[in-house]
Amino acid sequence: MSRPDRYAEPVGTSTQIATLQVADIELPPEMERLRDLAYDLWWSWSPQATRLFTWIDPDHWRRYHNPIQLLINVEPHHWNRLLGDPEFRRTYESVIHSLDAYRARPRWFDQHLGAMPGPIGYFSMEFGIHESLGVYSGGLGILAGDHCKAASDLGVPLVGVGLMYRSGYFRQTVDADGFQQHIYPDYDFARLPVLPVEAPGGGVLTVPVDLPGRVVQAAVWKAQVGKVPVLMLDTDIPLNDPADRPITGVLYVRGREMRLCQEIVLGVGGVRALRALGIYPAVWHMNEGHVAFLGLERAREKVSRGDGLTEAIQQSALNTVFTTHTPVPAGNETFDRELVKKYLGPWTQEVGADAEAALSLGAEGGTFNLTVLAIRLSSSVNGVSKLHGKVSSAMWRHLWPEAPESPVGYITNGVHTESWIGPEMRALYAHHLDPDWEHHLLDPDLWTRAGAIPDSALWAAHRSQKERLIRFVRERVRVQSARHGRSPDELREVEALLDPRALTIGFARRFATYKRAVLVLSDLDRLRKLLNDTARPLQMIFAGKAHPADRLGQNFIRQLFDLAQGEFKGKLVFIEDYDMEVGRMMVQGCDVWLNTPRRPQEASGTSGQKCPINGGINCSILDGWWVEGYRGDNGWAIGEENLASTPEEQDATDALSLYKILEEETVPLFFQKDADGLRRKWIAMMKASIASCVPQFSAHRMVRDYAQQSYLPAAGRRQHPAE
Repeated sequence: MSRPDRYAEPVGTSTQIATLQVADIELPPEMERLRDLAYDLWWSWSPQATRLFTWIDPDHWRRYHNPIQLLINVEPHHWNRLLGDPEFRRTYESVIHSLDAYRARPRWFDQHLGAMPGPIGYFSMEFGIHESLGVYSGGLGILAGDHCKAASDLGVPLVGVGLMYRSGYFRQTVDADGFQQHIYPDYDFARLPVLPVEAPGGGVLTVPVDLPGRVVQAAVWKAQVGKVPVLMLDTDIPLNDPADRPITGVLYVRGREMRLCQEIVLGVGGVRALRALGIYPAVWHMNEGHVAFLGLERAREKVSRGDGLTEAIQQSALNTVFTTHTPVPAGNETFDRELVKKYLGPWTQEVGADAEAALSLGAEGGTFNLTVLAIRLSSSVNGVSKLHGKVSSAMWRHLWPEAPESPVGYITNGVHTESWIGPEMRALYAHHLDPDWEHHLLDPDLWTRAGAIPDSALWAAHRSQKERLIRFVRERVRVQSARHGRSPDELREVEALLDPRALTIGFARRFATYKRAVLVLSDLDRLRKLLNDTARPLQMIFAGKAHPADRLGQNFIRQLFDLAQGEFKGKLVFIEDYDMEVGRMMVQGCDVWLNTPRRPQEASGTSGQKCPINGGINCSILDGWWVEGYRGDNGWAIGEENLASTPEEQDATDALSLYKILEEETVPLFFQKDADGLRRKWIAMMKASIASCVPQFSAHRMVRDYAQQSYLPAAGRRQHPAE
């Protein structure tokens, strides 16, 4: 790739990124737009579109949730039957009309903020767009996916940049002894909803990345997320040495040097991919420190045009913004200085820098810290909740000796509502609030009117989603039990697993130690009384993965699994292979969402933000977003805001608070019914949860905040109209 030696006019709309077809999909002429639909992940938040795919092949869709895989496998004669069904054809035409209308409709950004001189380049190590595209592990990636979806809805001009992992994150199984097993799939990209990007001269676009002693080539793929393209780099191509092809193999690979290679490929290769496509962002958004090397590549470009290195770094930072996602020291990526020195060699030679001077950009406590590098290469830094902004300011205050007291601001995370709402609740809002409620997500008056929804209608919608969750759990447990060699009689017993009438508490997230998944197991005698109360039945559903290197997190899973198979069988369930599908089912069906991080180590914790739209209620430590969301009538706050003197004391105090809330408030309230059999007071709390949380913690609010508070100011700081 020829490196830019001049500025070009900014471009970057999705239609300007040409792609190549690779999947062997044969469609009848009348259904040709199905290809367009399948490659636009807009379908992932369109119930009408997913209904259409289900209609084509229910079994295949239920198994894979992947329209490309589905369409590849449709036999030609199958189309004859579908084409002969007038209702199917009407549904097809309606879905295509909805897709076209979505693409053409006026957008908030154009109506209120006007045009930008270029798009936002949004770099992230992972993107959780849908379970069919396994390039995510947890909250960071799902947040990035929701960010892209909301940007598409609002018309914020954004281009995502990430990595296309051949094996993604590991698939989890739990063996019969409760040990987590790690399975790494080998994805066939031709069967995923992504397409290779076409180079200007033809063929697949590749970009070079300089590593010590060689140049690695990265092919560029594109996932289309509504109006937002997400570009992903892939080193597993024949142009590369076999030793370099696995660089983009596994998300969050354990090997430190391989991880560093990934982050250099993403940062440097991502900038070069945008340049090769003629895309010159007005703003560069670094979503976590993993992507910080993009700042070094932009500085290199400026030096190649004649700027001094100091000036190049300063100028590059002007229109770069950085979002930090963790107050946990281990979550801030660090590397050995000598290793980084080795990999910065090509860069220091090109910019004429001393190696030690280059290392000083990320120097922190004797290591090279990517969070520090990102801070020094950006003009503004934000945390992802109000409390997290304060914590991050305290953590990194020393990097701004002349700055005000709180140098790190905050933009609280939100979730893409349409991606997480269940079908019954969606229909309920359309009937009782507004047929187009999706276009008024941030209208507090609309959600206040949720209080007028008939109690019986709200409870029926939530109960229906809860029953679907239970059916889903039973099927997952049946498959797992069969793999463990359970008898036919034991497999039949699974059909009675969980009770729709019971208070159902959910916990699903990464099993990082600070999230304290087993806090509720602290006093088994008290938990035993809660779970074994036949008059007021309580049941708990857990899901989550522990990183392969996290032995303590894996031990938490084993503890839960052992109890689920033993003493608490039928009352406590652990669902293996946590992914977006599992998360979606759980937030749609649980009555209560449990969140027990060790304060203040949860930056935001967006899983709990997905429950209120489905009628769920949060029971959480006052950490992350819940500090802003809790108001007394819309859920429960575990523990106090003041911290204990030791982590052990904090855990004990929080466990006591959790048990007291469950015993004295949550369980009694759930089983308190009026003469007509309805849980009026519980439903009142559901309505308060909906009204207070849905508009405030929507990704639409989040992306609007980024546009107004971060993107537009950064675009105005640029020194050149297109860089």
